[in-house]
Amino acid sequence: MAPSIPRTRAAAALRMKQIALDNQGRTIRRLRAQLATERRGLATMKKELEDTQVALEASHKVIAGLIEIGLSMSKKIEKMKVKKQLAKANHVECHQKFQAQANNAPAPFDGDWEEEPEEEPEEEEIEDIPLGEGEIDDE
Repeated sequence: MAPSIPRTRAAAALRMKQIALDNQGRTIRRLRAQLATERRGLATMKKELEDTQVALEASHKVIAGLIEIGLSMSKKIEKMKVKKQLAKANHVECHQKFQAQANNAPAPFDGDWEEEPEEEPEEEEIEDIPLGEGEIDDE
């Protein structure tokens, strides 16, 4: 029995080493599969990040455009308010002038000098111009 014991121990040791190598091989395959899965996940996340960044840049451009439109509209609104105030002031002034004319009172002086239209002179008589020789007189 003595000679078979070392063989059994040697065989058992070899079998244990083979099992350990098989386990390591399975662990390596499992870790490689996990690594591949993680790489795919990272590639997907990278693509999503790039898409998000493109969308964010587009969103910033849209927001900048909307802000520009808003500022333009604000300026237009301010101009319209000024025009409205001027129109209202002109309306009040015209109304005052109309009321003054209706009451036969002089209109308030608004600071603008208005020239009175010149009266047209009466028609002058046309002078008789003597006709020269060779001209035709249709009278």
